Amino acid sequence: IHKRGQSALAVAINDRPLGVIAVGDRIAAGSAEGVAALRELGIDVQLLSGDHRATAEAVAHAVGIEHVTAEVLPDEKHAVVERLRAQKRTVAMVGDGINDAPALVAADLGVAMGTGADVAIESADVVLVNQDLRAVAATIRLGRATLQTIRQNLAWAFVYNLLLIPLAAGVLILPFGLHLPPAAAAAAMAMSSVSVVTNSLLLRRRV
Repeated sequence: IHKRGQSALAVAINDRPLGVIAVGDRIAAGSAEGVAALRELGIDVQLLSGDHRATAEAVAHAVGIEHVTAEVLPDEKHAVVERLRAQKRTVAMVGDGINDAPALVAADLGVAMGTGADVAIESADVVLVNQDLRAVAATIRLGRATLQTIRQNLAWAFVYNLLLIPLAAGVLILPFGLHLPPAAAAAAMAMSSVSVVTNSLLLRRRV
């Protein structure tokens, strides 16, 4: 049963055993693709689960995860996250259950599924609107692209100010007799704002 990714539940009536029921969660569509996308981003993907080890390993195998930590309680999930952070690693935790809340809080980035428990949603930094793991990779790509855009915008603004403010102040008047009319300086600064906004709009093409 465990090797098929299912958990065993014993059934009894009045202390009389009747049998065993195998139950298991269906792996969400796109989970394997989501894990693969995270690996392509250079992210080490691990599975933390409170389920039986054989069950967790079966699920991990189905979606392409190699490192599995199973049969862990909520405080143990929290401890795993803290141990990884102590190794100077940046940790993102993805979860949707009550048991995931402590680890979501401890992680550098907590990601909760919108269909999960309320406490998980409240504990997370990012809440996805569905259970599609591919959205996790998309979120990370968006975050990286946003940081890159911020750096580019700061560079644009720095260059504009470094070059044009001295010109507008008349730094070239004495040596070369050149000056920048105030209207031209104002237009140049306006172009700085236009370039920053245009570069920010390009985010749609980067994710």
